[in-house]
Amino acid sequence: MYDIIVIGAGSAGASAALFAAKAGKKTLVIDNDKSITKRAWMENHYGVMEMSGPDLIELGKKQAAKFGAEIINETAVNIVKTDEGVTVETENQTYQAKHVILATGLMIDVAEKAGLTIIPGTEPRVKSIVKVDQNGKTNIEGVWAAGAIAGASLHTIITAGDGAKVAINIISELNGERYVDHDVLK
Repeated sequence: MYDIIVIGAGSAGASAALFAAKAGKKTLVIDNDKSITKRAWMENHYGVMEMSGPDLIELGKKQAAKFGAEIINETAVNIVKTDEGVTVETENQTYQAKHVILATGLMIDVAEKAGLTIIPGTEPRVKSIVKVDQNGKTNIEGVWAAGAIAGASLHTIITAGDGAKVAINIISELNGERYVDHDVLK
């Protein structure tokens, strides 16, 4: 059983996975390589002069993997609440976790199938999003959402921050106290 499964490895998902894995949580990332970030060119991402979306995604995956996140290339097809936590079904397998972060960008099909509450989107060209509270929790216990699917602005820096926020909230819940991760110069 994983502590946290992240569905999607765009900026929100990879950022969430980075924080989860760096905190020592057993983390799985399920990614189907269809992130909208793959079409992005960024010159407005703090700390980066310019970068392509595909390069940002690969860097994010490498950062998460550096701290132990397992990353697989599959498509999640359903999320099911169980007595033990949450099960994520892919086209080929099932995976269990205490918590799941849905970071699928504009794709809401898995959210709809799982029974998550869907509401109208607030960003331009975003038709529907998952309803979340201020921490990223959905209407199903153990299922969280981050990034564009949770209504965050589509800018990669904002979705990355939202993914980090949701991961920190889950880590805090798992630890029983507020989690902080600050690296300092030596």
